[in-house]
Amino acid sequence: MQDFLFYLNLGWEHIISLDALDHQLFVLVLVVVFSMKDWKKILWLITAFTIGHSVTLALSVLEIVRVPGSWVEFLIPLTIFITAADNILMKNRQQNLMKMNHYLAMFFGLIHGMGFANTARMTMAQEQDLLLPLLGFNIGLELGQILVVAFILVLQWTVLGVFKANRKDWVLFISAGVFALALQMTLERLPF
Repeated sequence: MQDFLFYLNLGWEHIISLDALDHQLFVLVLVVVFSMKDWKKILWLITAFTIGHSVTLALSVLEIVRVPGSWVEFLIPLTIFITAADNILMKNRQQNLMKMNHYLAMFFGLIHGMGFANTARMTMAQEQDLLLPLLGFNIGLELGQILVVAFILVLQWTVLGVFKANRKDWVLFISAGVFALALQMTLERLPF
């Protein structure tokens, strides 16, 4: 049980720590287009991201998949850039795009999962059974993401409900800010 809690905490810190800014920015632009009433959709979207993250993490720890760190460090902010650009360019989200967003979230989760793979590979290398560490890590990650989403939704509710900001302007403001940060991070991390 102590091992499980260790990995649960590791997953939690992977999203909550200050070093997880790229992860937090991705979650921010992923959910900013939704409101509190969409909590079920958001939960499924974040879960799709975690599933992708979990698959790549498992494949990396088992050394089935290895991608050079320089490419992973480039691809992570690129996923944030693409998601923010999608928010800026999409005028009216339709239900059929929601399905595509789940697949994109899962695909982008595959990329983000590689970001933690090296550390996880070293940490979990001594483990006899990888199921418990991976389960603990992914539950911790999911709980952390839910906390980040809750914070974003409360902040958004405050800005839109209390301060009466325009919803489209809010989404554009957040997405444009994250777009600029992600573009800078992407350019700084060009692998060639």
